[in-house]
Amino acid sequence: MTAAGWVQFVALVVLIGVTAPPLGFYIARVYEGGPMVGDRVFTPVERLLYRFCRVNPDREQHWTVYAVSLLAFSVVGFFLLYVLQRVQSHLPFNPTNVADVAPALSMNTAVSFVTNTNWQAYGGESTMSHLTQMVGLTVQQFVSAAAGMAVMAALLRGLARGGGRTVGNFWVDVIRTTIRVLLPLAFVFALVLITQGVIQNTHGFTAAHTVAGVTQRIPGGPNASMESIKQIGTNGGDFLNVNSAHPLSNPTKLSDFLELYAILIIPFALAFTFGRMVKDKRQGYAVFGVMFVIWLAVAIGTMYAETSGNPRLSDRGATEVATSAQPGGNMEGKESRFGPIASGLWGASTTGTSNGSVNAMHDSFTPTGGFLVLAHIKLGEVSPGGVGVGLNGLLVFAILSVFIAGLMVGRTPEYLGKKIQAAEVKLVALYILAMPLVLLAGVAIATFVGSVKNTSIANPGAHGFSELLYAFTSAANNNGSAFAGLNANTSFLNSALAVAMLVGRFFLIIPTLALAGSLVRKRPVPPSAGTFPTHTPLFVVLVIGVIFIVGALTFLPALALGPLVEVLKI
Repeated sequence: MTAAGWVQFVALVVLIGVTAPPLGFYIARVYEGGPMVGDRVFTPVERLLYRFCRVNPDREQHWTVYAVSLLAFSVVGFFLLYVLQRVQSHLPFNPTNVADVAPALSMNTAVSFVTNTNWQAYGGESTMSHLTQMVGLTVQQFVSAAAGMAVMAALLRGLARGGGRTVGNFWVDVIRTTIRVLLPLAFVFALVLITQGVIQNTHGFTAAHTVAGVTQRIPGGPNASMESIKQIGTNGGDFLNVNSAHPLSNPTKLSDFLELYAILIIPFALAFTFGRMVKDKRQGYAVFGVMFVIWLAVAIGTMYAETSGNPRLSDRGATEVATSAQPGGNMEGKESRFGPIASGLWGASTTGTSNGSVNAMHDSFTPTGGFLVLAHIKLGEVSPGGVGVGLNGLLVFAILSVFIAGLMVGRTPEYLGKKIQAAEVKLVALYILAMPLVLLAGVAIATFVGSVKNTSIANPGAHGFSELLYAFTSAANNNGSAFAGLNANTSFLNSALAVAMLVGRFFLIIPTLALAGSLVRKRPVPPSAGTFPTHTPLFVVLVIGVIFIVGALTFLPALALGPLVEVLKI
């Protein structure tokens, strides 16, 4: 790595370290209620929305009612987005005259954005109207992120409270998250992106005549407003086809740095939200430590792999086996504005969250770099994870870790004073098994489908399998990024990946809410001499070890058939 690369990396770490704690404490105040900064602006808007939705903000919900509210909200969102795509050619704000979206693709896209996955089996500027992008996709990027954070708030209340039966009010949590957290941050960030050259208008294509005598169509549209929440809400879906590798979505090195920071800031901040809400900041520091260590290791590993390049290429030519690294690192599939360092850092960050945006093509990473970003998703996106859902996953692993520690010493495991018993362990097991089950089953079935083998996979052998494995990994973990080279816009893959997205979202969220409901009923017991402390470096190491062991035992055989074979063939 170059000195400039290290400066960028260190600057990102410092900026996150400085801004994450105050943002985390602010988000905690949003969920705790009571007087706070911004009440004069936000409270009237909230009251208007409560009245319009007929919500009593003072009435909390049992976890089952909370879950039904979330499911109903998601079903309505899916239906509205699906219909909007199917009739977009007959609606206004369609300056590019795009046609209605096909049924299978409409279904896949609606599921994708409702589940916060933002998997895009289409080219944005050539498939979706401005109205669909603004009213459909961008709105879902706000509310799907808010729903994930609302579930996190319910889980934290389950851990922090004792002897109760309610975990909050879903409608209140979604409204307050959207109004007080996501909208202000996205609004400010959109203005910053506009200053860097990200487009924000209602234009269609502009014809430009080049010196070579050809005509180039330059897209227009409300991109900055979508780009901001795409990053802030760890969504990942872009207005334009090549995502943040497009110069109209990510024009400068500064915009690249800020968009990367925007992916990470809320997930890291939520560790401090956790510490504040459970009244023990040390617990938040421990969770932050787990997130940071895993992210740091994958980021450095990916940057090193991409800057090292292909060992078979050197300044002596590709016909000789080189003894030195590829000059300049691996530039295949990368924007020359960013290079391998910024691309590797972005790849490690977007796969550690549920973001899925890209500023380079992961399919063109070195075998080692591709393996790292793929494996990073398979860890469950807990480093630092998507907004809300990442912290949920990490806390599930923390509960599993204290359960294992309790078995090792022969004591009833406890986490934050709550005894972890059979009911909680069963929910943890369901949470951990749901994603691998749909992921591995989906890949296994897809390898036998004729349209996948003959039409979707362009690259035969191990790399083609890696592309298919990445697609189901991305869908089941609600990530949304992809290895290029796989044609996913087929009836089978649109349907299969939609199922994977639904399972990866709701079969994890529902057990999380059930876990919150189980924990909130338990009264905390005071710590004793045999209580395993969960705020120490030892606990951080234990959780990291459990995450890696579970990931390795689950996915190593599948990884061995794809990316690991590619690494060994270098």
